[in-house]
Amino acid sequence: MRNIVLVIEYDGTNYHGWQIQKNVVTIQETITKAIKKITNEDVDLIGSSRTDAGVHALHQVANFKTCTNIPTSKIPNALNSVLPADIVIKDAFEADMDFHSRYSAKGKRYKYIIYNRRFSSPILKNYSWHISKSLDVEKMRESLKYLEGTHDFSAFKASGSSVKSPVRTVRDISLKKNGFNVEFEIEADGFLYNMVRIIVGTLVEVGLGKMSPESIKQIIESRDRCMAGKTAPPQGLFLTKIYY
Repeated sequence: MRNIVLVIEYDGTNYHGWQIQKNVVTIQETITKAIKKITNEDVDLIGSSRTDAGVHALHQVANFKTCTNIPTSKIPNALNSVLPADIVIKDAFEADMDFHSRYSAKGKRYKYIIYNRRFSSPILKNYSWHISKSLDVEKMRESLKYLEGTHDFSAFKASGSSVKSPVRTVRDISLKKNGFNVEFEIEADGFLYNMVRIIVGTLVEVGLGKMSPESIKQIIESRDRCMAGKTAPPQGLFLTKIYY
């Protein structure tokens, strides 16, 4: 028995997220079927992050146990030959049997792209959130200092989460303007359900002048989801790195 780790990149536009669900097509299901095609085994594919419908990944990590003798160097080519073009296996390697792509992770990094122009872009519509009104990026950036460090992020957690603790540590956070793109990046030891998208939605409220930068501190202290902004749409979100 071997424990194979996959590094995956995918466009989430045509999928209902990572997690296998009934009557819909998901990333996990699609890769699991591809693994069966090349190994003739039914495997349990474990993902490091359960990305939502429409969310993309530049660096998703998943692992599965197998008896196959296929060399790890040949697994990416073998899987890519049977996977659709919007899912690519970038690398594969063998790990210790106790490695778990989700529970062994020490941190994650996400990027969110806002397209801030009067008119939307038909090219970027599946990879950004279009905001037509001008955003005050400096005020948005000023808000970030309140999010850094260890906090109870209950106010930035969607309902439906069953985590034991809402406390997370944000290790790095940034916001920059790149042409019409406003690019937000955040790294933490872990994230609550929809945490990144709710933070982005709240920062947009600041950028539109509906909230002050100082409001972020008050929202965190309130632990009240109703105090934060709306949840940003999924298509602007990218999983960019998993740390072990």
